[in-house]
Amino acid sequence: MFFRVKKSGPRQYLQIVENRWDEGASRQRVIATLGRLDQLEVSGALEGLLRSGARFTEAVAVLTAHADGTAPTVDTRIIGPGLVFERLWEETGCRATVEAALADRKFGFAAERAIFLTVLHRLYGAGSDRAADHWQQAYELRGVDDLELHHLYRAMAWLGEPLPPVQQADATPYAPRCTKDVIEEQLFAGRRDLFSQLELVFFDTTSIYFEGAGGDTLGQYGKSKDHRPDCVQMIVGVVMDGSGQPLCCELWPGHTSDRASLVPVARRLQRRFDVQQVCVVADAGMISEGTVQTLEQAGWGYILGARLRQQKAVRDQVLSRPGRYHVVHPERQRRQDPSPLQVKEVWLEDRRYVVCLNEEQARKDAHDRAAIVEHLREQLRQGDRSLVSNQGYRTFLRTEGGGFVVDEARIATEARYDGKWVLATNTNLEAADLALKYKQLWKVEELFRTTKSLLHTRPIFHQRDETIRGHVFCSFLALVLRKALQDRLTAAGHDLEWAEVLRDLNRVEEVDVLYQDKHFVLRTEARGSAGTVFQAVGVALPPTVRQVAVK
Repeated sequence: MFFRVKKSGPRQYLQIVENRWDEGASRQRVIATLGRLDQLEVSGALEGLLRSGARFTEAVAVLTAHADGTAPTVDTRIIGPGLVFERLWEETGCRATVEAALADRKFGFAAERAIFLTVLHRLYGAGSDRAADHWQQAYELRGVDDLELHHLYRAMAWLGEPLPPVQQADATPYAPRCTKDVIEEQLFAGRRDLFSQLELVFFDTTSIYFEGAGGDTLGQYGKSKDHRPDCVQMIVGVVMDGSGQPLCCELWPGHTSDRASLVPVARRLQRRFDVQQVCVVADAGMISEGTVQTLEQAGWGYILGARLRQQKAVRDQVLSRPGRYHVVHPERQRRQDPSPLQVKEVWLEDRRYVVCLNEEQARKDAHDRAAIVEHLREQLRQGDRSLVSNQGYRTFLRTEGGGFVVDEARIATEARYDGKWVLATNTNLEAADLALKYKQLWKVEELFRTTKSLLHTRPIFHQRDETIRGHVFCSFLALVLRKALQDRLTAAGHDLEWAEVLRDLNRVEEVDVLYQDKHFVLRTEARGSAGTVFQAVGVALPPTVRQVAVK
């Protein structure tokens, strides 16, 4: 049976109609006409009728009673993140790998659960292990109820614990081999098959400063990317393969330079992951003539970003060489189209460069510079010398006659760089492929920029190198889960904002209520992108209403 609205002239009447079979055909029969729809709605009679009927459907009755506030709430917990990322934790092999590494350890608590809890916390926000312990109390996570804060500390120390001396052959000069390295290697081995090749790796670093002492040796003063030279720091490097899959992370003392670390990382990758040939993709901050020569002598390929303004050969020769650009991606027609890209090849003696141009970015660069210069001219007419303290303005100023004037030559020079970047390489890849491969490195850099809560993981109050390494390694495992979810969403044809995904999963909750001396669990609606995420990962949503034994 169902409700139907029957029109009669200008009025509408609400009817209850029954479907029935008659002589092999479906026919409808009006059970009752309840009255004019507008009058039923105004008087509240329709709502009262529905509530009265709901008494005979227990699930609906529970929902109605909860909405009315007549069914008291016993407990509320967030279930979306636990259901989705528990599945990804298993499918990526993280759970099995961690459990295998724990096989010979007798901790007396669920160490794998402690690590999963910490990893999930990294996905949702920065904070200490103490913060993770408090955070989990609002979530439904399997097997974490008996965990205490000291269990999290012990699990972190185990992840960062150095391996025995006989297993230190592949250590870098900056850090020993640890338990986390074994887990990384086993994760890669688990997804590797006869056709897997690791010939292209992306490498980028960031620095993490400490409010505290920074461990035994990790906390050192160095060039701070956080602009906190007053604090000791450590260096975190992330390596990804050609598909953007996180491969491993490197954790070094804070005074380790990017240039010094690149070659040891490349050598270590060959030994750790049985790589025959390595093509290193890295940004301009890691390039030096000595680094390039070392890579070439080792027979390794490289795609390195060049410093447009600092490298004389690039600034004065590569950018000045005439030549026709080859269009890789045309101007966008739709927002979801790839960014426009053009490339041209330039040779300086035996060194190969590829100049890349994004016309869309070039227009933006020119517009931004014009806006700065226009404002600068206006302020200078008013004699406002305070602008000199602004780095953006000072770029386009020069002194003249004891005052300041706009540097027209500098404006023209800066225009040469609009929308451009230059790559140095010794590979035989086509220029277009080089540009696209290097753009994949931006995904690594984007992870550093957009997931600072994963990689900075401040505050870090641990006093030992082992627990600090384990604390930060959980951020790396969080990147593994994030990449796994993004791959599944992409395969299903969805392009969702990461913040939107986390927010909508957090809105999927279960509410414990009591109704007529019975205990029911109600699930909230999967709003926004939550339903899409559950479907992409292959996780079924729990029933909207279910009865459970009274606790």
